[in-house]
Amino acid sequence: MSRFESLTWPPRALRAVCAGSLCSLLAAAGAASQNPRDSVPRDSLRILTGIMVTVAKPAITSGGSSSVVIELDSLGAPPAPSMEQVLRTMPLIQIRTNSRGEAQPALRGSEDRQVSILLDGVPLTLGWDHRTDMSIIPLTAAHDVTLVRGLSSVLYGPNTLGGVVAVDVARSQERAVSVDPVTAGISVDRTGATQVSAAAGYLADDTDDQWVFRAGAGYSDRRGLPLADGLRTAPDLTAEYLVDADALRLNSDARRVDGFFTARYRADEGVWGALSVSGYDVERGVPPEAHQIAPRFWRYPVQQRVVAALSGGTGHRETGRGTGDLEFALGFDGGSTLIESYTDERYTTVAEWEDSDDFVFTARLLGEHTLGDRANLRASATYADVSHDETLTPGGAAGYRQRLWSLGAESELRLGSQGSTSLSLGGALDGADTPEAGDKPERGRISDYGVRAGITSLVADGLLVHGSASRRARFPSLRELYSGALGRFEPNPGLRAEALLGVEAGFTAMGSLGEVQVVGFHQRLTDGIVRRSVKSTDGVRRFQRVNQDEVRGTGAEVLAVATFGRATVTGDLTVQDVKGLEADGTEVELEYEPALAGKLGATVPLPARLWLGSDLRYMSGQKCENPEVGGLEPLASSSVFDVTLRRLFGMRSGGALSRVEASAAVRNVADAAVFDQCGLPQPGRIFQVQLRLW
Repeated sequence: MSRFESLTWPPRALRAVCAGSLCSLLAAAGAASQNPRDSVPRDSLRILTGIMVTVAKPAITSGGSSSVVIELDSLGAPPAPSMEQVLRTMPLIQIRTNSRGEAQPALRGSEDRQVSILLDGVPLTLGWDHRTDMSIIPLTAAHDVTLVRGLSSVLYGPNTLGGVVAVDVARSQERAVSVDPVTAGISVDRTGATQVSAAAGYLADDTDDQWVFRAGAGYSDRRGLPLADGLRTAPDLTAEYLVDADALRLNSDARRVDGFFTARYRADEGVWGALSVSGYDVERGVPPEAHQIAPRFWRYPVQQRVVAALSGGTGHRETGRGTGDLEFALGFDGGSTLIESYTDERYTTVAEWEDSDDFVFTARLLGEHTLGDRANLRASATYADVSHDETLTPGGAAGYRQRLWSLGAESELRLGSQGSTSLSLGGALDGADTPEAGDKPERGRISDYGVRAGITSLVADGLLVHGSASRRARFPSLRELYSGALGRFEPNPGLRAEALLGVEAGFTAMGSLGEVQVVGFHQRLTDGIVRRSVKSTDGVRRFQRVNQDEVRGTGAEVLAVATFGRATVTGDLTVQDVKGLEADGTEVELEYEPALAGKLGATVPLPARLWLGSDLRYMSGQKCENPEVGGLEPLASSSVFDVTLRRLFGMRSGGALSRVEASAAVRNVADAAVFDQCGLPQPGRIFQVQLRLW
């Protein structure tokens, strides 16, 4: 048996911590238990007759930050969707796949490590790399996704500065109205790619308390992604790095198995608790960059992960000095990853490999209390412990560890006779150190501060103005400091923390036809960590993470939703100018910062109870860096058009599996050549059919 075949599930890091009965307690979750005041109201969903179509409508947190929310049940996403598949449909955020095969977010000029991703409160972006690969995170268990642009609270914990993507699975303080006893779905596309999911739920409800249980599994398998017409003969791309023997994108196959279990309790007096445990096992390839002479030839034979969340609270109750609430959260995120680096595009001979285990434990305490009739005070304490053990060939074994912590407090004051204006002010103190750094220099204890102020005011019937200003820091991840990425990067243990100062202001107008939100923003990132092409001591050009003196981004966002009878039209547009500045004031062009990006969508009812949906996505030209030649190369603008036809069937008998939704979709109708990054094209035209039963 080879060393790769001897790897077992669960990962070694998980087995070491979760021995015996401790697994059900410590494999639990959550760093940031978001306060209900920061959640997005349910009236941000629009229900249309016959089938519920969720549109990402404007919403505002209590601190004045703009956000959007979407429900997965009515999204029309494939069964067992990945986080990437869901977020590519959301407005005002860009998702791109990098050269490691990882899908990463970009928002208002903020990059992947500056956008926090929470799964039931567990910060998936705290870890070895301070980011997570959205392409392999399953959302089989998720019921909604909230996107917060900017910083809505200083209480989220460390390294939260450029936006938040919050996925809710089990956490809720509200009583459940109903639970689907059985749900199932299957989708197949023209390449044979298949996604399947099945789940079961049980609701135990009586006068005094309520229990909700859910469990399910998902499966996804694809042989590869189709290539857009014309790319095989593109003069600036290397043909043998594009297509395999089946005329699919080279090394783009992937297989994922995932499962979840959730339990939620709520007492009539408000006490609540929630547990969610989910995990996945992935095997996949990484398509090589076709614009380079010597790209990566990587595969992931093993990517395994378990994320668990345990949270609970007292509910709001009288304390003798007003009303208070106390919540706790524990989090666990552990997994194993094996990377194989091959000698050439035939993927037959392994030249190097990297085998790693990761473990992240988070703990959090959040309290809230009223201050009279018109104010409240909230405070939080968060701790995260990150461990990463790796074995490199060549290179040997090494262990790394990082500790992060945050203390925060904020207060909200409601003004006006009806409390129509809300002011908030908060501050945080964050810290980090790296007590274990393999054979490299340790980074001593460093700290930084965060502050935030926000306002929301209903100035007229149907017109809300809002704004906020914030400053927050992000400490370099272990990978940014120490990793060589199998010879692709030069380590830089001297990296400094980056700090983001952000300001936004805008309005949300609501009328009989719909809503529109316009937000202007300005962000200034000092000591921003960017990659540069450098010549190392051995004469080979590699990437290296360095501190940019300053990165400035200024722009505006528009999000609109309109209904005309039973039809819905949505649109979003981001206009931005993002640039780097050296210490002497010299402007520096940056990678992957489009000046324009937007989407336009429509859902229209047709005869025979059919619904037609269409989406057009546009991205203006960008720049990318090629380390083999140095300097930036242009990446052309692109547009993608999708159409979907859906129909809902209802069984007369009612009960479990009595509703069926059938759909057929064409993705990238024009078979356009669209690139996430230079040399990394998105799929060409795909025809897909799917069924969902519940």
